[in-house]
Amino acid sequence: MKRLSLQWRITLMTAILIGITCILMNCLISSAGKHYMDSIGEGIAAYSEIEKEGTESFNLESEKIDDELTIIVSGAQDSFNTTNWVITAIVTLLGGILAYFVSGRGLKPLRNFAAQVENVHPNNLPEMKISEDVMPEFKRFSRSFNSMIERLDEGFSAQRQFTGNAAHELRTPLALMQAQVELFAAEHPAVEPETADLLRIVQEQTERMTQMTRTLLEMSELQAVPCDDRIEIAPMIEEILTDFAPIAEEKGTVLECDGEGVVTGSDTLIYRMIFNLVENAIRYNRPGGRVHVAVNQEDDKVLIRVKDEGYGIPEQYRESIFQPFFRIDKSRSREHGGVGLGLSLVWEIAVLHGGTVTAEESSEQGTTMLISLPKESPNGDSAV
Repeated sequence: MKRLSLQWRITLMTAILIGITCILMNCLISSAGKHYMDSIGEGIAAYSEIEKEGTESFNLESEKIDDELTIIVSGAQDSFNTTNWVITAIVTLLGGILAYFVSGRGLKPLRNFAAQVENVHPNNLPEMKISEDVMPEFKRFSRSFNSMIERLDEGFSAQRQFTGNAAHELRTPLALMQAQVELFAAEHPAVEPETADLLRIVQEQTERMTQMTRTLLEMSELQAVPCDDRIEIAPMIEEILTDFAPIAEEKGTVLECDGEGVVTGSDTLIYRMIFNLVENAIRYNRPGGRVHVAVNQEDDKVLIRVKDEGYGIPEQYRESIFQPFFRIDKSRSREHGGVGLGLSLVWEIAVLHGGTVTAEESSEQGTTMLISLPKESPNGDSAV
């Protein structure tokens, strides 16, 4: 019973209630019908025998009662009972069907609410409030939900503001540190090996922190970026693969692309989103592997798949990889220079454009990352 939907529970409970009611009514009506049919039989028998032997009580077991009359009365009672049970079954069935559709209509506001909740994400919280002009049973529910949305929006806004402010404040001292270290290294080329190693480590970590700060700042400012460019995906992917050609050649990675599609959004952000996925595909690929970027259109969506021949992503991590600073293997990520924000930025950009990004397939033979974006509509807007 727990696995059944609320609509089916209401339907079954209503059908059982109707069935029990009909059975009780059937028993009462059958009893009453039998009683009155016996009375009619008694009356007919008494009338037919009044001139011969006087009035006798009607008894179906009496040999004096006319056999024809007994058969007629018994047949009528059986037909009456059969008809009652058939009517009971039909009424129960029709009542159950009617209850299913009526309960479905009654639960429509709940379904609409569930569909709305599924579309909630950090970038559209203010738009997700539901109207309080609903049935009395849903008013408290809608108020509580809207209040929760407001608190979440305030929390995410404060988080974005803090991230942006922190990244902005860190950017200047990090740039100063980086410049000073580079200047010192340029002015003192003949330093001790230990000092040279120390300078190299400081430079690498300062660059890593600068990259992290830059990404955090970009993520905090996503909401302010206009998303009204008409973007042809195929030329953009070709440009990205051209940018990565020297790195891919150095690693022996083959870059391929095919398909085309058009979306509406931020040219800069869409470029960065695909760029990050291709960069990951090259970075974590096997030596001599392939990276294939495919674009195709299905219904009202443009699908972009970035497939590599790497070592795959364990199933339990396929959703966690889009969380900020999450790494499957920290040592390998540090070795490749990752800061744990690339896929998180990809997810933020996809959501900002009304789309999604998922690890569609992953195994020891490679991983396919899928971006789904709304297709451009005839008037030039995204079909969100």
